[in-house]
Amino acid sequence: MEEHAEALEADLLRHYGVDLLDWYRGELSSRRLAVLVRHLPRDSAFRFAHEGEAAQWSLTDHLLAAVVDHLAVANWMFTSVNRDEDEAASEAPQPVPRPGVDDAMPDDPDAADAPGPAELARFFG
Repeated sequence: MEEHAEALEADLLRHYGVDLLDWYRGELSSRRLAVLVRHLPRDSAFRFAHEGEAAQWSLTDHLLAAVVDHLAVANWMFTSVNRDEDEAASEAPQPVPRPGVDDAMPDDPDAADAPGPAELARFFG
């Protein structure tokens, strides 16, 4: 928390009108400070400094990214199946980048063995 003290100080003043120095002076209890920090809004400087871009993504944002990914794959599969046989296959769509997710490592260990979109297209094509 010390490495993000400036962001925390700014957020306490901005969101609650509380000076972090009040904690050092004994005018703000550690419990109250912990409650205020724990409930800082998503757009706070402290949460961004502490968690990075992932702090700005809500459940809704993740669900929307999943919807976009699924729609892109469905459209890609439809166009792949309905293309001329002489026409070159189009590239599989790339998923929407998500914060804190490394593209090189799949979330599911079994996903490494799962067939990719190109393999599915060849099988069903």
